[in-house]
Formats: sequence, C-alpha cells, structure tokens
Amino acid sequence: MHIKTSISLFGKLLAALCALVMCATLAACNGGDQAEGSKDSNDSSDSSQSSADALEDLPQIAGLVAEGEPGQKPTVKFHAPMSVEDGAYAVLQKGNGDKVKVGNRVCMQAFAVNLNDGSEMASSWEKNTPDCSTLLTEDTVAQYPIYSLIADATINTTFAIGSNDDSGQPYAWIWTIVSQSTDPTRAEGEAVTDIPADLPKVTLAKDGKPSIDMNGQGDVDQLVVQTLIKGEGKEVQESDTVRAHYTGWLLDGTQFDSSWDRGEPSDFSLDGVIDGWQQGLTGQTVGSQVLLIVPSDLGYGDSGSGDTIPGGATLVFVVDILAAY
Repeated sequence: MHIKTSISLFGKLLAALCALVMCATLAACNGGDQAEGSKDSNDSSDSSQSSADALEDLPQIAGLVAEGEPGQKPTVKFHAPMSVEDGAYAVLQKGNGDKVKVGNRVCMQAFAVNLNDGSEMASSWEKNTPDCSTLLTEDTVAQYPIYSLIADATINTTFAIGSNDDSGQPYAWIWTIVSQSTDPTRAEGEAVTDIPADLPKVTLAKDGKPSIDMNGQGDVDQLVVQTLIKGEGKEVQESDTVRAHYTGWLLDGTQFDSSWDRGEPSDFSLDGVIDGWQQGLTGQTVGSQVLLIVPSDLGYGDSGSGDTIPGGATLVFVVDILAAY
C-alpha cells in the first residue's frame, strides 16, 4: 500500500518544534508523529540519560496559570504580552485520574492561546474532538522529553508547550490528557458466520496473520466489502487516521504487501489511500477484520503500482482495524 503519513495536531507541533530547536537538545527527531527505530550506537551515553533528566533540559514557561476543574477546559491566565521559547513547557494542573501507562494510546483535548492578546484558536473542546494520535511507546518516551512528560502524568493533567509561528507570534498550546486505552494487536470481536460461500476463504495463523484461498475469485467491477470479525470499537469516519494490520494479494494468490511481515501495524489517513480502502473501511468499527475485493478503478487503475501490482489488477485485502482517530 502506498499511503500518506498522517500527522496529528500534537505531531505537527512536535515536528515543528523539532525543526526549530528541539533537535539540538534531543538529537532524535524523525519528522513524524511517532519515532521509530533504534538510536545510533554512538549515542549510548545519551541513551543512559533518563527521560526525566531529558525533560529537565528543556526550558520552562513561567507566568502561565490554569484554573478550573481538572479534566475540563481550563481557564488560562497570564500577563500579556508574553514571550515564550519554542519547546518550553509547564505543567499547569496535575491530574486526578489514573497514572498514564507506557504502551497506551493517549487522548488529549487542546487549544492554543495567543500570548500577545490572550485570544484562543484551534480548540478541540467545544466539539469534543480530542486528539488520540499519541501512542506512548518506550521509543517515543526515550527520544522525546515531551512524551516523557505525558508518561509521568495522570489523567486530567494539563500542560502547556510554547511555540512561535513564522512571524514570531508566540503561542502556548494547552493540552489536557483526558483518557487512555490499549490498542488491540489483532482483530477482536465476534466472528461473522453468514459469509457468502463464493468469497475467498481466510485462515488465520496463531499470531493473527491471514492467509487466503481465492476460491475461484475473479475480477470485479464493484467494491466487495465483507466483515469477517465484527469489533465493538468506535465507527471509522472517512476522514479518520486508521492503525491497521493488513495483507494484500493479487487474484492469483501472490502476496504483494503485508504489515504482518514487517512486524508492525501501519498508520494511515483514509484520505491518503486508494478509494477502495477509504470506501471499504469507512463505517467499519475498531476491532473488526474486513475482507476487501477492490476493482482496478478503485485501486491502482490501468497504471498499476511499481513492479508488484500490474495495471488493471483486482486486489484482495484482509484488514484488521486496530485504532481510528
């Protein structure tokens, strides 16, 4: 699958700060919403530094105060105008909920405050659309002090991050941790029993990776969507970013791609994938496994894709939906 990288609101801010100043202190910016891979062996001395110590190396914001009930949109007070360093932070309210756990997905409400005049922008609170893109892994905590701040927090903690735009306008981004959850590692739910007999037959390995018997499947001129396992999570919206495990085949049974073989699910925005995926996954629920038979015009068309997908090919996918945000 050729997909666009999805950058969340928090990820955009982190990437922007990395580009400005944070790489100088972190030496570990990847430019996306999640850090991947391991540190260079030459950085072994850096890796021994605890995430808490790394957080202490960042500048802090002074003079910013948050008032209100923890877990609700805070009222932020300060003396305007106020300057702020890129990447500076402050814990404004300590939460009264459970401790955040590494390995969990964290949802945060956010808004930005103009530090020159106190005006607000980009608030998620009013429409209750928290940013749930932050998957708190050991890698992100080790590489990014800001993620360490989240890992050390409790639910309903509010913190601020300083940022200046291209014109030098100072902002404080105000983040409140509102919930956490654990992503499944494979589809979880109730197996669908009334699957048409003429569709390809899917068999799952112990770890969840699918294999397929095409069962005589031929080309199709319309998208075929068949839920194999019905999950109980949130419904996927057409503009969501989805985290999924998947495998794709040609009709002759040739596998051309599989996240299972890479050992890691993929994250992608539904507006950045082939139409067959966007149409087929929209309306499905997190935890589900879905069989997609994608006609050429909703896939890669007459041009195909690289050396693996010929022009005019009908494609077959099995997709495990692990998260949507």
